[in-house]
Amino acid sequence: MTDGHPYTNPAQQPTGATPGWTPPPSAPPSGSWYPPAGTATATLPPVAPPAPRRTGRLRVGVAALLAGALIGGGTGAGVVALTDDGGTAAATTTGAQSVVITDPESATAVTAAAAKAAPSVVTVYVTSGSGSGSGSGVVLSEDGYVVTNDHVVSLDGSAGSATVQVRTSDGTLYDATVVGTDPTSDLAVVQLSGASGLTPATFADSDSVQVGDLAVAIGAPLGLSDTVTDGIISATNRAVATGSTQDDATVIDALQTDAAINPGNSGGALVDAAGEVVGINTAIASVASGIPGQESQSGNIGVGFAIPSNTAQRIAEEIVQTGSATHAVLGVQAQTAASDTNSEVGTGAQVVRVQDGGAAASAGLQAGDVVTAVGDRAVTTSTELTAAVRGAAPGDEVTLTVRRDGRTSTVDVTLGSSDG
Repeated sequence: MTDGHPYTNPAQQPTGATPGWTPPPSAPPSGSWYPPAGTATATLPPVAPPAPRRTGRLRVGVAALLAGALIGGGTGAGVVALTDDGGTAAATTTGAQSVVITDPESATAVTAAAAKAAPSVVTVYVTSGSGSGSGSGVVLSEDGYVVTNDHVVSLDGSAGSATVQVRTSDGTLYDATVVGTDPTSDLAVVQLSGASGLTPATFADSDSVQVGDLAVAIGAPLGLSDTVTDGIISATNRAVATGSTQDDATVIDALQTDAAINPGNSGGALVDAAGEVVGINTAIASVASGIPGQESQSGNIGVGFAIPSNTAQRIAEEIVQTGSATHAVLGVQAQTAASDTNSEVGTGAQVVRVQDGGAAASAGLQAGDVVTAVGDRAVTTSTELTAAVRGAAPGDEVTLTVRRDGRTSTVDVTLGSSDG
């Protein structure tokens, strides 16, 4: 993909930290030309699994919110403590609850979509030496392969040694192992031990998704399994940079939705009106909090993001087959080209360096070139260039619109391939 330093001013750089959750250390593979990849700290962090029944009044809140998914600048984090301060007994949330159509005459499109997709969505519990958390996942096969987010299974970077359990929609709890993780796309695959007869999800073509389409999110927000929320597809091809710092940035070519997504929805399904998966829920934007003179805010604000199903399915299949995944690479370092009149306004992705022997070099790109479009998709920042390339597959041919010395031309590029 594009590489190096996609952030050119403080407003574009991910900042902040997720309280109580330390992202795992990671580094890009040797020779890679991506922004440094790691667990995306701006994605929904794992939420502690439901506690056993106990005496006390449970004041419901968000145990940990993300550190701000950035969309062209802007960060935020909000935290509301989950406390138990005495009173009547609180109900446990560990039981499974199937989505069943009881009155077909009054059923809505959301009801039908949820009834079809819910049996294919699971809750993922992860425990390591330093903590525990939970998220969601989507069933890939009858024999127990499940796709989820890398940040769900990674916790503090101990995905290889963490204990993973998965509860299916019928309430059965399975032990599971991590087949492989891909921090670059924030995806992972786990396999349930001894599973059979599971209901695999049906994946739709995410390239056919349109703004305004029905979107139904299914997962386990705050540990509440089989939770269904609905909304629409708010945007497609949304370049989202997640991470608390540039060094752990992950760039996602995302679907944006206003369906309520909260901590614990990570790895769950975003489905269409037919109940087919169009995306894997991965991140939410948060409102800035703690700013002097402004009231703190937190929680769902109707801006959530999902990894498109075409990308998720390709990556998951590669992980199942080989334990790792490949990614399209352009082979450049780029930075945002700023407007002459306003440095905060991007006018393209300016090539800083071209990798010898890479896809860009073979196509004749040079340092100083400014990429303004990939196909018919406009590019105004280096992050958008990264997302556009990351949304493609290795070997795909793309047409770049390039500005050089005041003249604009198009260049056909066959994208390269890189692991991790």
